[in-house]
Amino acid sequence: MAKTVRMADIAEKLGVSVVTVSKALRGKDGVGNELRAQINRTAEELGYISRSASTESYVIGILTAGRYLERGSSFYWSLYERLLAHLSASSDFGFLEVISAEDEAACAIPRIVQERRADGLIAMGTLGLPYMQMLGKLRIPLTMLDTYETRLPYDTVISDGYYGMCTMTDYLIRQGHRKLAFVGTLGATSSITDRYYGFCRALTEAGLSPSPDLLFPDRYEDGSFCFSIPEDITKRATALVCNCDLTALTVCRHLEEQGIRVPEDISVVGFDDFGIPNVHGPALTTYSVDQDGMAQACAAQIRSRIAKPQANRSMVTVCGSMVLRESVKRLAIS
Repeated sequence: MAKTVRMADIAEKLGVSVVTVSKALRGKDGVGNELRAQINRTAEELGYISRSASTESYVIGILTAGRYLERGSSFYWSLYERLLAHLSASSDFGFLEVISAEDEAACAIPRIVQERRADGLIAMGTLGLPYMQMLGKLRIPLTMLDTYETRLPYDTVISDGYYGMCTMTDYLIRQGHRKLAFVGTLGATSSITDRYYGFCRALTEAGLSPSPDLLFPDRYEDGSFCFSIPEDITKRATALVCNCDLTALTVCRHLEEQGIRVPEDISVVGFDDFGIPNVHGPALTTYSVDQDGMAQACAAQIRSRIAKPQANRSMVTVCGSMVLRESVKRLAIS
């Protein structure tokens, strides 16, 4: 069987990038006339068969804030890797550009846009509203991944943080818990905010009232998570609902250091089911986010937006599932 010639084969033969080959074969700007002619001649010589418009390759800039990647083992690194895989499956090229705090504040145009390489953009995670508004003015197809902003008309792909956390909280209530606290900074990201309001909904539907005294912010500071959980927490709450697994496992270590046992003295649940090793205490009960489903939906959505830039805004919510482990104790239901 004859070998299928890829753009990568043409790029290797000529010593140029695959992006350059893609632009030349598609008649895009950014390639000199002489090089474009050379690429087309080489493609013909190698027997390259151009793809139809419906399967055309695109160059996608993936933008995310540096703060999401600074902790090494990151939810967003994993999401990015899955996104790359799904873009590659459609012969698209994904390029990560990490946005510094300074560039975000200054609303600096991404380099991949300045270099006129991007057919579309994916904003992964929450970026400031002024920065996102700046991206909109660039008139480049854009999809937001794992974030949502009501004031922006962009396509969005998110996990079901609201209903997922509502489900987790309802599970605790069905296990007999009536005094529940939330650990997370309200407003830090749209995901955390969604999860908090899902928590509040479950409490309200059970006839319980969310209490400001049982909302404990967390923050990343000097290389570690910080939070202010009172020493008498076991008198205030029987369960801690944490906005993510990293916070939940950090809370479990903190409780252990204070001589508080999980789940014997207090139950703890997380959110994400992201591969963070649990070396302290029982295995964590959590809500598993379907990262692969989100990445697949986002890759499909940005292709759709490039093909039909005037289509109505789309919002895709990708459902996950509860993962029941050992960090929740069933209480007697009175």
